[in-house]
Amino acid sequence: MYGFITNTLGPVLILLMMGYFLYQRRMLNDAFIEAGSKLVFNLALPALLFLAIAQADFSQAANPRLILLGVACTFVYFLALMAFSHMFVFPASARGVVVQGGFRANMGIIGLAYCANTYGSQGLAVASVYLGGVTVLFNVLSVFVLNFYLEGQRSVSQHIRGILTNPLIVAIACSLPLSYFQVPLPAVVQSTGEYFAQLTLPLALICTGATLEFRSFSGDSKNLLITTVSKCLLYPAFLTGAGYLMGFRQMELGIVMLLSIAPTAAASYIMARNLGGDPRLAASIIAVTTLVSLPVTAVTFSVLTALGLL
Repeated sequence: MYGFITNTLGPVLILLMMGYFLYQRRMLNDAFIEAGSKLVFNLALPALLFLAIAQADFSQAANPRLILLGVACTFVYFLALMAFSHMFVFPASARGVVVQGGFRANMGIIGLAYCANTYGSQGLAVASVYLGGVTVLFNVLSVFVLNFYLEGQRSVSQHIRGILTNPLIVAIACSLPLSYFQVPLPAVVQSTGEYFAQLTLPLALICTGATLEFRSFSGDSKNLLITTVSKCLLYPAFLTGAGYLMGFRQMELGIVMLLSIAPTAAASYIMARNLGGDPRLAASIIAVTTLVSLPVTAVTFSVLTALGLL
């Protein structure tokens, strides 16, 4: 447990808190966070995913059963969470935000950081391909549930176009043929890409930390509790348990657990705001699940390791 905390969780927590305190001390401002986040999403993170997959052994990086596990279990869990929220979450306008926050993990930043620190380049490649498949589903389900409960509407054509032009999806799609045919990258492309890849996770975590918003949660306490239990406990338990039943062990099971246990994605705030949701509740969910997920991740990883599963 000590090694996992110091090597995996420690750097993630330090960079998150660094971003938060630098922002509070006004050493970072909103313009920097916006520009840094755009750089990460549009260039640095796609470069990291592209290199990780393109240089990996395709037979190990692209695991259809693993992707099927993530997609199928996420969809089943989403339906159950939506049914529960429809009965127990009030006001009705909060249901879409709660459902999205209860399953949409921050796989692209915190989840990948967990996998890279724990399993190295091979784990990063496997996690990247898994991320690509599940991210598409995350976007589809999030738009659906927010449109279902909220006033904002986004057309099907807009949503499809958003998925097809998503830089992360484009990078993964371009890298898979290179991995399959073992096409070597030109030295200049590899070197430049590695520079961007090294920039990605530190900058992404600092920007994420700077956006954390801590305030009085009394008005949202019930909905925050439901979302936090769902995101930090039930969703990762469901996916990890299903992975175990499907026969996954060691690194593959660890990747499923680490990606699913990551806190609620920052993109959930942007989507809730754009589609007429409660941005304050969405921001609170991100902050609370980020704090809660870290000790839960440490305990879960240690228990599974002690049981010989990871």
